[in-house]
Amino acid sequence: MSCFPACTRDCSRFIGVSLYPFCVLSILCNIFLFFPGWSVEAINNPGEHMTPEVLYLGGFMGSGVLVLIAAIYNHCIGKPGKYSSRFMMFLSIIISALGVCGALYGLVVSALGLANGPRCLYLFISGRVQWTIPFKLPLEFLNLERSYLFNRKAWDRCVEPTGVVEFNVIFFSTILASSCIQIVLCSIQMLNGLFGCIFTPRLTKF
Repeated sequence: MSCFPACTRDCSRFIGVSLYPFCVLSILCNIFLFFPGWSVEAINNPGEHMTPEVLYLGGFMGSGVLVLIAAIYNHCIGKPGKYSSRFMMFLSIIISALGVCGALYGLVVSALGLANGPRCLYLFISGRVQWTIPFKLPLEFLNLERSYLFNRKAWDRCVEPTGVVEFNVIFFSTILASSCIQIVLCSIQMLNGLFGCIFTPRLTKF
C-alpha cells in the first residue's frame, strides 16, 4: 500500500491539469454568448435582446470559476515535493464536490439554453417582427419532434442578430459537453481523494 500516496498524488495532478482547458473553454464560450452573432448591440440592452440563459453565467461561474478552483487545488496538492495529508485529501473531496456542483450548474443552464433557443428579432408568418424567444416550449421542450434544433428552416426567421441560432447552438453545446467531462473528472477525483484519506499517512512529503 506504500504506492497509494504517490498514485493519488499523480491522479490529483493529472485531473487538475486536465480540467484547466475545459474551464477556459467554458468561460470563453459564455463570454462569446454575450455577443450574439458577433454583435455588441445585445450588451446595450440585455433585458430585451439577450438570451436569458446567457445571463445565468453557467459557463462562466459554474463550469468556469467553480471548477477552476477545484482544478487549481488538485493540481497543487499533486505537485512533486509538496506535503500531503489526510486532511488535504479530504479537503480535495469537498472542493471536487464543489466542482461537480459548478459543472452541473453549467450543464443545466446550457441545456436550457439549447432547449429554449435564443432571443432574437423574429419574423412571424404574418409578417410581423418582434424581439422574442420564438422556439421556447415551456411544457414540451423535451419533445424532440417539435424542437427547433431539428427544424433548420425556422432558424432563418431570426432576422437579428445574424446567425444567432447557430451561434447559440455551437457555444451552448460546447459548454454542455465541457460540463459533462468536468463532472466525470471531478467525480473521479472525489474517489481518488477518498482513497487518499484512507491510505495517506498523517503527513507525507512526495
